[in-house]
Amino acid sequence: MKLNLKIWRQQNADTKGKLVDYKVDINPEMSFLEMLDVLNEDLARQGQDPVAFDHDCREGICGACSLHINGRPHGPMQTTTCQLHMRHFKDGETIVIEPWRAAAFPVVKDLVVNRAAFDRINQAGGFISINTGSARDANETPIPKEMADEAFNAAACIGCGACVAACKNASAMLFVGAKITHLALLPQGQAERKRRAEKMIAQMDAEGFGACTNTGACSAECPKGISMSTIAQLNRDFVFASLTSKPEAQVSEGAV
Repeated sequence: MKLNLKIWRQQNADTKGKLVDYKVDINPEMSFLEMLDVLNEDLARQGQDPVAFDHDCREGICGACSLHINGRPHGPMQTTTCQLHMRHFKDGETIVIEPWRAAAFPVVKDLVVNRAAFDRINQAGGFISINTGSARDANETPIPKEMADEAFNAAACIGCGACVAACKNASAMLFVGAKITHLALLPQGQAERKRRAEKMIAQMDAEGFGACTNTGACSAECPKGISMSTIAQLNRDFVFASLTSKPEAQVSEGAV
């Protein structure tokens, strides 16, 4: 199977990039990342600089393989790039491969972008700091199945950034909505629920992500199928927090 590749090459965030043409001859049963491995082996043999791309687990669970393929995050299938196989392309086809396009995701090199903005959003309020003591029996705190399922579905977000890449405004609302929702629906997340929503959204804005216009492109391209209902949950929590939260100074003085 022979393919024509147009791959974005960029030395670092401070240099200009461009699409460079390559040709590969590969097995159609290879994954997309294995195809790039073959290309890099060829480039290395020729003494050329291999194409830098991000990957880790190659099992569809880490979210590292963030590639924009023929104008779509992760390519033509609603899955991660590592789980995309070359049999979904045609012999002789031209494939355009680019990094995520978002100001909050600066290019590190070639197809690798810095997604540390997501980490900072999580750090701003995405963890539970309340001391709940030792582990309790699983059935001690009853949680309705419907609520547990919804929280689990939101927690499936792998933070790949496809939602940002798919959005015309580079919004991170689906990612933040998923992180807020899976904690907001569970008892453990209630103590810091309002403060979490305020801090995570404030950090999202500070990182430079765009606003949500509810086109649904984020959910449609999400490899884990995160629902836009998480954005609705985010908005509800943020509005409630804005209307009822006390100023930080009062909280620090012990006001309740």
